[in-house]
Amino acid sequence: MDIQYLFKIKKEDKKALSTVVATVLLILLTVVAVTVVWVFINNFIKNQTDASCYQVETNPGLVALNEYYTCFNSTSDEVQFSINIGEAEIESLLVSFLSDGATKTIILTNEDTEIPNVRYYKSLPGEVKLPAKNAGLTYHFGGFTGDKIDWIKIAPTVDEKACEPTDTINEVVNCNILVN
Repeated sequence: MDIQYLFKIKKEDKKALSTVVATVLLILLTVVAVTVVWVFINNFIKNQTDASCYQVETNPGLVALNEYYTCFNSTSDEVQFSINIGEAEIESLLVSFLSDGATKTIILTNEDTEIPNVRYYKSLPGEVKLPAKNAGLTYHFGGFTGDKIDWIKIAPTVDEKACEPTDTINEVVNCNILVN
């Protein structure tokens, strides 16, 4: 046998072996990369859906202010505001009001709680709570000294996590204008 012939076979075998090894390595790297990306995306989506803030923050109207029943009575210095809750389980709701550069905030919970200057619409002062699931309630909040309410914002708490505001009403109308 010719030595050059044997050397040529070994050289060709090495090339074939190198191509196979390179192909296997590329496939292995692709599988690893896909697995890493899948784990990251899966955990990200799971964290988003587990937090539940995702649900209330991305579904407009799920936890919302009812603009038709929201106004400011400058005569009685009270804000009338209405909250609607859809198909959502929330633990509490932070309601913030901006008037004359000062912010006032109340927290409504699922438990009857007495909050100073807050009462249900057309009722005496007493304990208040959040509307039930798929329901709405209208409240009065007094003690404002300004001429207007600049905005009202609501931000729910879900699974003990404070969510971003889900609704805002800018330029709250004067109740006296609505009556006339």
